[in-house]
Amino acid sequence: MEKVYPMRINKYLSSQDYCSRREADGLITAGLVKINGRIAVLGDKVSEHDKVEVSQSVKDRTSRLKYYAYHKPAEIVTHTPEEGQKEISDIFPVKDKTIFPVGRLDKSSRGLIILTNDGRITGKVLGPEMNREKEYAVRVDKNINGFFLNKLSFGLDLGDFITKPCQTKQTGADEFTIILTEGKKHQIRRMCDALGFVVKDLQRIRIMNIGLKDLKPNQYREIKGKELETFLSELGLQKYQKNKKGIE
Repeated sequence: MEKVYPMRINKYLSSQDYCSRREADGLITAGLVKINGRIAVLGDKVSEHDKVEVSQSVKDRTSRLKYYAYHKPAEIVTHTPEEGQKEISDIFPVKDKTIFPVGRLDKSSRGLIILTNDGRITGKVLGPEMNREKEYAVRVDKNINGFFLNKLSFGLDLGDFITKPCQTKQTGADEFTIILTEGKKHQIRRMCDALGFVVKDLQRIRIMNIGLKDLKPNQYREIKGKELETFLSELGLQKYQKNKKGIE
């Protein structure tokens, strides 16, 4: 997407994949960002030819970035819990207030969700134009057949939207896997309901190259090494990024 100048400094830093807008606001507030030698303030705008400097080194910042694969138990909500409900931060073993979930997983569903403090990745994983694969294991209330799987695969008209074509595979008499590249609210449950089936168990088992593997509910593992490199590479990012043009 073509950049439009003048651009707010926090948006500029984000557009350069230096950090998220929220992280940029923190750097600006701390007096760590300069525009043409002047300390920037929130709301400042930059032109294409301005010189932007960030005092905090990229390595120092990115060395604190964390990425976790977490098995969310059923009945735990990912965002904005209602009274009496528990959210991930209430039970996640790592107590770090900077960690947040990337996307959502229905309260009644279980399985993989990525937790991180890297604000760069949310839009790159969840953006509808990104077509990132998310795989689910599903059990329904009665035996399935090829007709059912084909109807899911070719797309369904759910009234308010038509689902994109997807991949399905039967794994048991009443079980199958489905790979989506979109994530509408309650999508799989609604797709099954439209065909006369009721979802009895729904588990997300993969997001892109990150698999749930053998994690039990409320267990986690840190995403690192080659797995992390592949994940960030597919998003067009690096863990330790070199300075972008225009940022020193």
